[in-house]
Amino acid sequence: MSAPVTDEELVVHHKTVRVGPSRTRRTVVAIGLMVIGLFTALVLGTTGTQTDAKFGFDAGGAQVHVPTLSFAEAPFCFVVGALIVLAGIYHLVRGFTPVAMRWVGSGVGVLFLLAFLAWAGTGGKTVQFTSLLQQGLLLATPLVLGAMGGILCERSGVINVAIEGQMLAGAFAGALLGTVAGLFAGVIAAIVVGGLLGLLLAVFAIKFLVNQVILGVVLNVLALGLTGYLFDAIMANNSNGTNNPSFFDPAKIPLLGDIPVVGPVLFDQNYIVYAMYVIVIVIDVALIRTRWGLRTRAVGEHPQAADTVGINVLRLRYQNVVLGGCVAGLAGAFLTIGNVGSFSKNISSGQGFIALAAVIFGRWTPRGALGAALLFGFAGALQSVLSFVNPPLQINSNLLNMLPYVVTIFAVAGLVGRVRAPAADGEPYVKGSA
Repeated sequence: MSAPVTDEELVVHHKTVRVGPSRTRRTVVAIGLMVIGLFTALVLGTTGTQTDAKFGFDAGGAQVHVPTLSFAEAPFCFVVGALIVLAGIYHLVRGFTPVAMRWVGSGVGVLFLLAFLAWAGTGGKTVQFTSLLQQGLLLATPLVLGAMGGILCERSGVINVAIEGQMLAGAFAGALLGTVAGLFAGVIAAIVVGGLLGLLLAVFAIKFLVNQVILGVVLNVLALGLTGYLFDAIMANNSNGTNNPSFFDPAKIPLLGDIPVVGPVLFDQNYIVYAMYVIVIVIDVALIRTRWGLRTRAVGEHPQAADTVGINVLRLRYQNVVLGGCVAGLAGAFLTIGNVGSFSKNISSGQGFIALAAVIFGRWTPRGALGAALLFGFAGALQSVLSFVNPPLQINSNLLNMLPYVVTIFAVAGLVGRVRAPAADGEPYVKGSA
């Protein structure tokens, strides 16, 4: 008779072995870091106007005054460049772990941006850092919401290329109903219209098994044509009665809004921005901590297995795709009644596609997509700030527009590593077919 099994013997030790990047990949990334460091030290550090860089941190209506920060730009750029070069040398010789590399990449990006702003600030005008962050957050808000809508769909196994169309339709509905019935009615209308486009995507993708990428493109074209037609038919000749909704004013949160620098950026925004905070937190927590999130991830990874344990795969996909459309519709509402105050043809201007890129850049996670969308938004705000501060060398605006995408390509190729979509993303599921 065998001896009884103890509790210690029943413990299963699960070890995960992380495979580091290849030697070639590590070398390319290290050389890239060293090039950035040398550019920072030798170009930014020597082409300034030899005057101090000035950073302002006050925002309109701030209760606490933060003094302007002034420092010598050239030594700062030399130090930052040297640190980045050292990081590249260390990665070439020893190599950072994948987790450490993410932090190093983020740190290098922040340091380079600070050096770049310091260089730009030597043109004689103060760089208003708080205003830059405020504008970056506003530009990032529709991207964040669009990315959250994309995550809801794609973690369920349905590719959502139609974010652009859902945003555009939501923007139109928000402006129209916002003018006729009030701003909050406009928000509800944008959410409903976005959800309807999500339902259309779900029906054709899930029931009729249409190729999801082509379907998304078609829905985008449909939204572009339909909103353009309705704009000419309803709004063009009666803008005061149908396209003049105004927009939400900032609603400052007491105490939090008075925190220096951070307060005006995060807690002196309009209601849609606050809704964006809540949506990101709820989706992030729900995907990991709730039964709905577990089922959603199961459906997106292995729908056959999910079906065998009693999960209604098709119903969950329908629910999440419609919900994703609603969130994308809210992103559209921000474009009109959250910021501009009116609708114009193709007002989304490709922001839905940028949101989709943020989903991929963020590895289909809410936190990652949030960071990617903020990066795009900050880059957009940087363009307008540079045109105001008059940097030592004039930079063509088209080149500035390219900057975030160049950074994204470098990051995806060298820092983020190979990304993996949910295994069943884009794969239609037919019950009993496996």
